[in-house]
Amino acid sequence: MEASSSNAHVDYATTEIVFFDLETTVPRKSGQGFSVLEFGAILVCPRKLVELESYCTLIRPRDITAVGTRSSRRGGITRDAVLGAPMFEEVADKIFGILNGRIWAGHNIQRFDCVRIKEAFAKIGRDAPVPVGLIDSLGVLTEKFGRRAGNMKMETLASYFGLGRQKHRSLDDVRMNLEVVKHCATVLFLESSLPSLLRGKWQPSTSMITRSRSHNQHKMTCRGEGNNVISRKSPTSLGYQRAVPHGKASLGKMTEKMKSLLYTAQGNQPLNHLLKHSLLR
Repeated sequence: MEASSSNAHVDYATTEIVFFDLETTVPRKSGQGFSVLEFGAILVCPRKLVELESYCTLIRPRDITAVGTRSSRRGGITRDAVLGAPMFEEVADKIFGILNGRIWAGHNIQRFDCVRIKEAFAKIGRDAPVPVGLIDSLGVLTEKFGRRAGNMKMETLASYFGLGRQKHRSLDDVRMNLEVVKHCATVLFLESSLPSLLRGKWQPSTSMITRSRSHNQHKMTCRGEGNNVISRKSPTSLGYQRAVPHGKASLGKMTEKMKSLLYTAQGNQPLNHLLKHSLLR
């Protein structure tokens, strides 16, 4: 991974990555602007790609009429849902503490979420948090993984890997984002390990289907080994189905084996391959 000289002192191997996502209103008329309705984030250890902490809150906009009484999406945010929620200024300190000085990660955050965060802090007359690096998985995966999954929207990538439907709720979406990055990194690792066999040939078959298995291996945190350290695993998707190209091997076992190699023997090389040139600041 690369960074600008102004961030040369930052240890990217230990600096936590914060995957975050915003749900907002959609402007209905010129000059209305966006209002943040929900903020969700997870702190991730960059060495082991496990979730350390999470935070999510609904946010009541100043103009409550900007929120629809109904949502076009199942489980979407409605006016009733945010009536009793805190205003942005009430949770600004918490959000600032989560984001400031960390590596920011998310899907299409460079064009949308980062801009909305700056706007939200500007509206309350405060300086916005500043990242030490930025990982926009939309751009990174488009460049490194390619458009083999389709239009590169999060819901399309999730469907490609059999991770379920995108819920368009902040905390669910950032966890899905992390799983998508892991899956893409694993595929790239396989292709780089066996280029003559897998590159360009990893196509799903409609004739074979296997059920993904979850792994319950204990994971240490990267903050220390004390009992008072919070550690939470990113939830793996259970019960989904995925097409596999060969019937003699279990892709589930292969994926877990490759992930194990990815996290240990290879020293996170596949992830670093994915994220090279992504730290823009």
